[in-house]
Amino acid sequence: MIDQPPPLPPGADAESRRSAVYLVMAQIPPGKVVSYGELAAMAGLGRAARWVGRLMSQLPDGTSLPWHRVIAAGGRLSLPAGSTAGHEQRMRLSAEGITLINDRVDIRRHGWHSAEHSG
Repeated sequence: MIDQPPPLPPGADAESRRSAVYLVMAQIPPGKVVSYGELAAMAGLGRAARWVGRLMSQLPDGTSLPWHRVIAAGGRLSLPAGSTAGHEQRMRLSAEGITLINDRVDIRRHGWHSAEHSG
């Protein structure tokens, strides 16, 4: 079970929201992935997938957070294959034993806690 922060109040400040996302993201184990939407839900942010996506694009250089394990819905990789970050994400996932087929991850095989947070 993950250390799940309590649901944040609707008016929670950006720092509280960011901290909640980082807490959950830090716990994604190697070889597992989670979607932006699932990460938002686990962090107590409800349906804030787009906000999580924007937050991910603003991570500081050299972060130790496993950002590469956060993917788009349906197992899609959202970073372009030709980009530096996209290449790094693909390399990191591959190094953890995650196979990509047509730039998609098999969520049933590699998804993390997704069943606990659906519906």
